[in-house]
This record gives sequence, structure tokens and C-alpha cells, in this order.
Amino acid sequence: MAKLHFKYGAMNSGKSDTLIKTAYNYVEQGLTVMVVKPSIDTKGGKHITARAGGSWAVDILATPEMDIEQEVKTRLKKGIIHCVLVDEAQFLSPRQVDQLFSIAKIHDISVICYGLRADFRRQLFPGSARLFELADNIDKIPTMCRCGSQAEFNCRMVDGNFVFEGSQVAIDGEQAVTYDSLCGHCYLRELKLEE
Repeated sequence: MAKLHFKYGAMNSGKSDTLIKTAYNYVEQGLTVMVVKPSIDTKGGKHITARAGGSWAVDILATPEMDIEQEVKTRLKKGIIHCVLVDEAQFLSPRQVDQLFSIAKIHDISVICYGLRADFRRQLFPGSARLFELADNIDKIPTMCRCGSQAEFNCRMVDGNFVFEGSQVAIDGEQAVTYDSLCGHCYLRELKLEE
């Protein structure tokens, strides 16, 4: 039976790089992958783009109201799908995560989701929360804080200054928004400096 996997990590942990390598490995073995990205993630357009320079074409740009399971069923009429890979899975709705669970359990297609655990305010994204509830396997992809400790949190910066309030979603690289991955100690230090 296929499984639903969730691989999460802070910004700069190589999630998109790992997805691209996974897609490449499937294709190299003659297997078919379907790559999904939430449409709210406008970075890269219709491609997954990794910080290290890799890129992979997206098969489905999932709008918030899209039924991903129905999209997969439609594409299954054209041929076998061996694996569904999802980038930025935190931006999916809980209902869409339920659909991914059905793709694995009803249609017997492995689903591997990559995404953030929490936002810059340390609050779970709805899609990530549902993945923690449903995923068969949950793996953390580590990355480093600037102090050398393991980074756990995403810190939003606007025009180079840390911010701790605002909407949950702001895409990296748009409107002077960037992110830094910090350990708990460094995150709290920046938060205290902001107060």
C-alpha cells in the first residue's frame, strides 16, 4: 500500500532540491511522476525552483479550490502515475491534504510532500497541521542557523529588517520580503530586539 510522506524543514533546508532530485530519480528509472505546487507560490511560475539552481516543471498548479484527487484521476486515464510530489505543501488546504491521503490509500500512488512546518510567527500552517495528522512518515530536513545550531524557525525580513507581524503568507523574493532560518535562541533574540 502506498504511503503519504511529509518532509519538512525550515527555509534553506533544501526541500525543493530534494524534490527535484527525487523526481529525477523516478524518471531515470522510467517511472512517471506528477509534480504539484500550490498556485499561491508564484516563485518560479510553473516550475519548482531550488536555491541551488535546479528547476523542474510543474504538472499541476493547485488553486485553493482545486480537487487534486480528481486531477490525478483524470490523468490516470492517460497512463500510470508512480508518485505524486508536492512542493510548498504547507499552502494546501486541509481538504487538499485529505485528497492526497486518498491518492495514496485509494489509488495506491505514493505521495511525497515537502514544506514548512510553521510560519514566521511560529504558528502551524493549516496544510502542515493536517499532514502531521495524516502522514504515514514524517521526516525533518535539517538546516543550520547562522550561529551554527540547527535552525527550527523561519524569520521574515522586509527590506532587511526582521518583522514578527503580518499575513501568514508572503512569498520569498517578492516585495522586498526575504527569510532567514534561525534556531530558537536566535529567533527569540531577534524577537526581543523588535519589542
